Amino acid sequence: MKAIFDKISFECSRNVTKSYSTSFSSAVKMLGPDIRQDIYNVYGFVRFADEIVDSFHDYDKAILFALFERDLELALKNKISLNPVLNSFQHTVAKYNIPLELIASFMKSMRLDLTKNQYATQEEYNEYIFGSADVVGLMCLKVFVKGNDDQYAELKNAAMRLGSAFQKVNFLRDLKADFEGLNRSYFPNTDMNRLDETSKQKIIEEIEADFKAGYEGIINLPLDAKFGVYTAYIYYKKLLYKLKMTPSAQIKNSRIRVPTYQKYGLFAKCYFSYKLNII
Repeated sequence: MKAIFDKISFECSRNVTKSYSTSFSSAVKMLGPDIRQDIYNVYGFVRFADEIVDSFHDYDKAILFALFERDLELALKNKISLNPVLNSFQHTVAKYNIPLELIASFMKSMRLDLTKNQYATQEEYNEYIFGSADVVGLMCLKVFVKGNDDQYAELKNAAMRLGSAFQKVNFLRDLKADFEGLNRSYFPNTDMNRLDETSKQKIIEEIEADFKAGYEGIINLPLDAKFGVYTAYIYYKKLLYKLKMTPSAQIKNSRIRVPTYQKYGLFAKCYFSYKLNII
């Protein structure tokens, strides 16, 4: 009977991914069938933790997060949870031996979002990025290389840089919502009240460097992971380009998006690049 519950849990994580991120779920569909579900399981976990600290404004977030953290600890210890998202996540953690320190670092950064609203130094910012993004890239990498420790070590830095790039693009895209809605400012040494083109360009150059380092890892990924990760990379690169071309004043006052028709065009381009062995 546990197999039925696991099946329901996997479906829940898959539905979480599809409901919260159509772009990411589209990229996951490009992964090999044998690793696809495990990436849904990772995403469901990180998404729920993020939603607690970002969205549940009418509830005591600190209590909810503490309960989620306790249930996570028990799920990892007991290899089961009645929370379907945590049950599917613990399955993937055990299957690929995902280091517990990666999970702890992620939860530490999420916990910071309960109380910390500004990152004044580069060190604070780097630590938050590592926990909120880099380690997620490493969790996914554990799945992609299917337990190959040598390959994991070889691609580790690139996976972290790609995770950083994705997160920083999200920060820039969601600047208005984070600053006005959540009173958060992630970028250090940047006055969000007076974001100018110079400050924006500095942020973009940092992201572009992360993307460049991340791409070096993509081209060396196993075949069943390469197409999906490359698709996500191309989508985020397009989003960064739109942010780069958008005046800083507009970024502060609106959320920049990639239209659906452009997403389909990007996905088609990725498919042909993959089939022609261009990546």
